Amino acid sequence: MYSLTRRGFLTAGGALPLAIGGLSRLRAAEEVDQRVVELDLTAQQDWVRLGNRDAYAYAFNGLVPGPAIEARPGDRLLIHFHNGLVEPSNLHYHGLHVPSTGSADNAMLSVPPRESFNYQIDIPSTHPGGIFWYHPHVHEFAARQVSRGLAGTLIVRGDLDQIPEIAAAPEQIIVLQDFALDRGGVPTEPGIMEKMAGREGDLVTINGRINPTILIQRGGWIRLRFLNASSSRFYRLGLEEHSFHVIATDGGALAAPEEQAEILLAPGERVDAMVEATRPDASYRLINLPYRRVTGMGGGPTTSAPMVLATLTYRGTADQTWNLPQQLVSVDPLPGPSSLRTFQLGSGMGMGVMAGGGMTFAINGRTFNPDRVDTRVRLNAVEDWEFVNPSTMDHPMHIHTNPFQVIGSDGAPIRAWKDVVVVPARSRVRVRTAFRDFVGRTMYHCHILDHEDLGMMGVLEIQGNI
Repeated sequence: MYSLTRRGFLTAGGALPLAIGGLSRLRAAEEVDQRVVELDLTAQQDWVRLGNRDAYAYAFNGLVPGPAIEARPGDRLLIHFHNGLVEPSNLHYHGLHVPSTGSADNAMLSVPPRESFNYQIDIPSTHPGGIFWYHPHVHEFAARQVSRGLAGTLIVRGDLDQIPEIAAAPEQIIVLQDFALDRGGVPTEPGIMEKMAGREGDLVTINGRINPTILIQRGGWIRLRFLNASSSRFYRLGLEEHSFHVIATDGGALAAPEEQAEILLAPGERVDAMVEATRPDASYRLINLPYRRVTGMGGGPTTSAPMVLATLTYRGTADQTWNLPQQLVSVDPLPGPSSLRTFQLGSGMGMGVMAGGGMTFAINGRTFNPDRVDTRVRLNAVEDWEFVNPSTMDHPMHIHTNPFQVIGSDGAPIRAWKDVVVVPARSRVRVRTAFRDFVGRTMYHCHILDHEDLGMMGVLEIQGNI
């Protein structure tokens, strides 16, 4: 048996570590030099403990968040997915650079209720390490299923994990989720205005807990691996009297650590950060700071006051102290693009239009149609994509299959790999991506999942020849 979690130092009111997930089977594949990580994963509605109350949530294997899968480049993932829901579902392996067709990261397929599907994903031997995740992606059901609990981390161990100073630090996965429950603990569905803004729940948890304790030794470091698995909520994170030393973003490691006082995480984004215990022995709050992602609409969703998410508590003293290296891994900027494409977000009115009694969101004036290809690109082409957002709300844009680099104000790509980028209200953002290794149809969309379900998604086809 192979434990899906590595090291846990997160507790809630006690000394027992909080482990995310359960167990998978690890075996050697026959006739090839390849490890196989195998897991049965069942999505169903179940009673679980969320924070300080019972909730009839959607869960993977009875867990919210779901099991934390761990693999390495070159591994084969065998995920036996069982849909125990009364609605269609599937799995998207967010951020993995793997095929988007067949039984791999195929977000186009739909698994009917009470049926199963076997995913087989060969992780390339050149795949970067990082924090990736899995969640449902059936059109018109994504926001509902993710907001009710269906999400789990997928850690790929890579070069960053081999750096001695990084490997020596305890690490903790931190999955941020929010839930909307009625008095009986049953999830509630938002109204049309809530969907327009993107649903947010008033129960905010880390790994299903409220204000858990993160233990750290004085003079030592801890590695915090953040995932925003909320369907719409942004998190603006700050840690009292401590800095975050960011070492990786969505798509992998940075070239060098970046010290930051705050971290902004849009839905779907991940950040890997080191924290050093150099303050007096005490407890320090991890806080979600105010952030307004929508203007107008009566003010829109916002955190009006700081919200305590967790507490960092000093306990004991590290056996040794060390500094982070100033160089981590090589991150080369992408070469110049062969073309520039522009994607207009929203609608003519900016946020959405009423159509046939319902509301839709659009990209370049068109709502999602799985039978229509919106963008065709050539395999191995390097392109710049510019997202233009004239609306009054932020849109975090996600591209499947291939990560990208954000273009800085000087016109050069920033040396960091991303797969989600926030396009603030009334602004534009340009990214550069290389369509490498895999052909077939995949998607790009807003990761406020209500917006995706309401049409802000396009079909991308990567072709060997055009």
